[in-house]
Amino acid sequence: MNVQITARNIEITDAIRSYAEKKVAKLEKYFDHITEANVLLEVQKNLHIVEVLITAKGVFMKGLEKSEDLYASIDLSVDKIEKQLIKYKEKLKSKKLMDKEFRAPLKLNVLDVDSFDSNEPRVVVSKDMPVKPMDVEEAVMQMDLLNKTFFVFRNAESGELSVVYRRDDGNIGLIDS
Repeated sequence: MNVQITARNIEITDAIRSYAEKKVAKLEKYFDHITEANVLLEVQKNLHIVEVLITAKGVFMKGLEKSEDLYASIDLSVDKIEKQLIKYKEKLKSKKLMDKEFRAPLKLNVLDVDSFDSNEPRVVVSKDMPVKPMDVEEAVMQMDLLNKTFFVFRNAESGELSVVYRRDDGNIGLIDS
C-alpha cells in the first residue's frame, strides 16, 4: 500500500509520520486490496483535524475526525475507516463478489427490495423520468427550480448522461460519464 502524508499548519515529525503510517498499515489486515492511502493532518486553532482517504478495489473510503490531540484524531479517523472496511467486506462476502476483480467501483442493480436485511437502507421510491438533452446551465437552472441537490440530464454537446450537484461550499459540481 502506498501511504502519502500531507500536512497543513503543522510540521510532520518522524514520530507523527511513523505513527500515522503504522495505524494506516493496520487497515490491510481487514482488507488486503487497499492500494493507496492519503492522510491529511491539519491544525486549526486548538483542533487537530485528520482526514484519511483510502482506495480499495476502486472504492474510496474516507475518515475525518477532529479533536484536541493529533494522535487521538489519527486513531479516530482510522477507526472510522476500519468500520467501513469491515462493512464493505461483509457486503462483498454476502454477495459472493470477494474474489472477482474490479477495475471500476462496484455497481449493483436492485431487483427485489424485500430481499434486503431490515437493517440496510433500501429503495423506497423509483421514478422513470425522460432525460432531455440540455446544456449545463439549463440543467443547473432545472435543479434550482426543482429545489434538488442534484440533477441528471443528457448533455446536449456530448450526448452522454451527466449530473450536476450542489456542493457543500455552495458551488456546483459536474459529473460527466
